[in-house]
Amino acid sequence: MKKITALAAAVAIAVSAFAANAQSPNVMVDDTPSAPAMAFDLVVVRPLSLVVTVAGAGLYVLQLPIAMVQMDFSTPAKKLIVEPAQYTFTRPLGESW
Repeated sequence: MKKITALAAAVAIAVSAFAANAQSPNVMVDDTPSAPAMAFDLVVVRPLSLVVTVAGAGLYVLQLPIAMVQMDFSTPAKKLIVEPAQYTFTRPLGESW
């Protein structure tokens, strides 16, 4: 039983050493968005997300009586107004969340 445990431990150590060696720290990945992605974001995605933000604000006003009964104002406001507004105005151009 001790031999099997020692063998399993040795295999686990050997496999983890190979996995650590497989990752090369010298490889640089360029993850900046391309010009077409930035243009599409500026012309199509940002205006649509602005419409979603305004629609979310309208839905928040409509559901406000329900929120008053439940005494929960922050969750609907966050989901309907804050998150779409952050996606529209604070996200870097060409990147998605």
